[in-house]
Amino acid sequence: MTLSGSCLCGAVRYELTQEPVWSHNCHCSRCRKTSGAAFSSNLFFRIDALRYSRGEEHLRSFKPADAERFTHVFCGRCGSTLPFLNEARGLVGVPMGSLDDDPRYEPRAHIFVDSKAPWFTITDGLPQHSEGLGASPRSRE
Repeated sequence: MTLSGSCLCGAVRYELTQEPVWSHNCHCSRCRKTSGAAFSSNLFFRIDALRYSRGEEHLRSFKPADAERFTHVFCGRCGSTLPFLNEARGLVGVPMGSLDDDPRYEPRAHIFVDSKAPWFTITDGLPQHSEGLGASPRSRE
């Protein structure tokens, strides 16, 4: 299996060479800010599945000082959100909107629903979690 993804301007391209291990829709305020939407859909892979084929030098990142797991990685040219590493968990989170291919793997849950946008209603039957999966009581995605 190989999936490809890219940024809006095409300066950054990446490939994923393994099967995904998880996917969720995150409703935390940070994911809403970086996606500009009600939630962010993220697909997770083992960290060694990610390979950049072009433009790695254009990657920029922002990690809030109090963030346990959240890092916003983006293209320095067009601002598109791109895969982020969670080295502590050995995973790479891939914003599903950055994929060029159909991953054939749908989100399995909603997380941080206690902080979801008040103007959005979750209408599907996926499990809903008030915090992140495996989060410590004070952590935020």
